[in-house]
Amino acid sequence: MLRASIEAGGGEVDLSGVADASTVASSPVRGAAALVGFVDATLGGEGSEIAGARDRVREELGGEATIDAAAIIGNFERMVRIADGTGIPLDAAVNVATESIRADLGIDLFESAGNTATVRGWQRVVGRAIDPLLKWGLRWSGRRSKRSGGASLPNA
Repeated sequence: MLRASIEAGGGEVDLSGVADASTVASSPVRGAAALVGFVDATLGGEGSEIAGARDRVREELGGEATIDAAAIIGNFERMVRIADGTGIPLDAAVNVATESIRADLGIDLFESAGNTATVRGWQRVVGRAIDPLLKWGLRWSGRRSKRSGGASLPNA
């Protein structure tokens, strides 16, 4: 979802900081280090660590961004727990479309990835053929939304 929304706005971002905190310093996303710290603290820290990380996000990005970040962390945690608990596999289209990013970020190394079928050769070929059209469509849609006064993407 993140990659698609960035591409809809015509941008490109290295998402490696999502899975590797050591690369977050080079991220063009404003407050990236604070956000990653907040996620890490929320998912595995103690109360004081969480409070400190939350305060850092508030200082760097403001109160509204802190609320948004907390809501996103909670939502993703909920979705992952439901998917893992029920063994929901990725559907075929998402499986093909996200194969490279999952490999780059090491997502397929998680145990729950075993619930999803391996991408077949023919699916990979079709996915690679469609990918440029999908990116063009996302950018076109993003530009059209901005021109019509629709919701804009957050600043990176």
